[in-house]
Amino acid sequence: MIAPVALPNGVGFWPASAMIVTVSITSTIGEVLTAAAMKSIGDLDAIRARNGLRGAIRAVLTCPLFFAGVSFLALAFFALLFALNHLDLSLAAPASASLTLVTNAVAAKLFLHENVDRRRWVAAVLVCVGVYLIAH
Repeated sequence: MIAPVALPNGVGFWPASAMIVTVSITSTIGEVLTAAAMKSIGDLDAIRARNGLRGAIRAVLTCPLFFAGVSFLALAFFALLFALNHLDLSLAAPASASLTLVTNAVAAKLFLHENVDRRRWVAAVLVCVGVYLIAH
């Protein structure tokens, strides 16, 4: 039987993975919701030209998707703080960033119907390979 891998600071593999996944998922949800909010609001320059700066600010602050996105980004921030309390920065930051890059690409394709070309997929895979090399 294979013994569970312990990271240098004593945190097991699965708890560390859970922390990194939590940061990535909450960050991705926040970024997708914020992007969807900004797309639903429309061109802020046009809103500002029509209704002034207050109108542009009002358009953002009255959008429920925007507040949902900001709330998830806040959760991601606190999840990152928790992860950094238990994991080394040299592992937590690149691992959560690379996983977020991959989940953002998937979410952008699925939920925002963005064009995610082969170059972006290759970049995401290469970042993951780099994090794997850092972790091992």
